[in-house]
Amino acid sequence: MLPTENRLRRREDFATAVRRGRRAGRPLLVVHLRSGATNPHAPGESAPSTRAGFVVSKAVGGAVVRTAVKRRLRHLMRDRIALLPPGSLVVVRALPGAGDAGHADLALDLDAALQRLLGGGAR
Repeated sequence: MLPTENRLRRREDFATAVRRGRRAGRPLLVVHLRSGATNPHAPGESAPSTRAGFVVSKAVGGAVVRTAVKRRLRHLMRDRIALLPPGSLVVVRALPGAGDAGHADLALDLDAALQRLLGGGAR
């Protein structure tokens, strides 16, 4: 499970990540990343935690399928949250194919999207 301090909950934070962040699309999901803007070397300023949120619409499937996809994505993101810059906002939006995809397929798409956003992947 993703720790509470790493969860994106406020509507404004989702909007900031989607509107002002970078985007990487994959067949099963789209990842929006808004990098942290604080200076970690500034006196008296601690680095905020990286937060992630998930958007799974009815196009993915029924309530049971949507909940399963959210749980898989939260579990995958828990292991990858440390790779992101401190203070980043991440929104993972599941596309309709994510409901039928397995855990490994979601992991591959999430890794590829994050690698592209962090500057390690080709377009």
